[in-house]
Amino acid sequence: MKKKVMVLLLSSLVIIMGYFGLQAYSQAKQYEQSTQTLVLDKEFSRQAEYQAKIWAEKVSLGYYESDKRLLREEIMNTQKEHQREAKRYTLYVMGVLLMILLSSFLIELRLFTLFGGLAALVVLTFGLFTPLMTVMIHKEIEYIGDVILSFESKSLLGSVVKLWKSGEIAVAFVILLFSILIPLFKTLSLMYVSVVMESRFSHGIVKFFKWIGKWSMLDVFVVATLLVYLTSSGSDVSQAEVQVGLYFFLAYVIVSILVSLSADKMLSSRRDL
Repeated sequence: MKKKVMVLLLSSLVIIMGYFGLQAYSQAKQYEQSTQTLVLDKEFSRQAEYQAKIWAEKVSLGYYESDKRLLREEIMNTQKEHQREAKRYTLYVMGVLLMILLSSFLIELRLFTLFGGLAALVVLTFGLFTPLMTVMIHKEIEYIGDVILSFESKSLLGSVVKLWKSGEIAVAFVILLFSILIPLFKTLSLMYVSVVMESRFSHGIVKFFKWIGKWSMLDVFVVATLLVYLTSSGSDVSQAEVQVGLYFFLAYVIVSILVSLSADKMLSSRRDL
């Protein structure tokens, strides 16, 4: 009876975590869209028009109020609201994830490996599709003001596609292998182990992941390299901002390590019987 209750509770927590993750993703994408609107509004021609309206407002002693300025302020407020909401829902995801991890003290290793794997799969999915970082290239032009020359907002998966299309095939392949394919294979394999732990094949899976355990932080290194690459791709980068996708991916790395340890301990205790 207790096991059924825990299964129901953990299933509910995974669903709730998925819901919060979806909301965080949605808010992050809306933040991206709001930022793109502001970027388009700060192109050279539009910025010149905007400055002309500001000068007209000053000359008219405030009688002429720039509707462009009011619209820009409204978009900026919306942008900040989306960013706050994305961070808030991400915090909710991490809170639910922590509850799932703490359940390891109350449930058997097999059950924790299964639901820990499910939780890892959820945060990994959002880590792949949610924007990791936004990068802007600014230039201050006399009499015109701050002009945005370029804006980039990429998820991990989107960055791989961009690198591949730009000819950086080796870098794209390394990121694809170590930050997407291996993590997916690892998570699904550990969940499989928890279901068919009696199989000799399951011992081989855990043994394999123990062998590559020394590379467990390589995916973090690869993502860090990607972020450095993005932020240094232009000499005039003046603003680089980390987005919630990075937190999802880092959460996956931590959870996957814990689930791997759980699977190893589970199979070791099984051999001792």
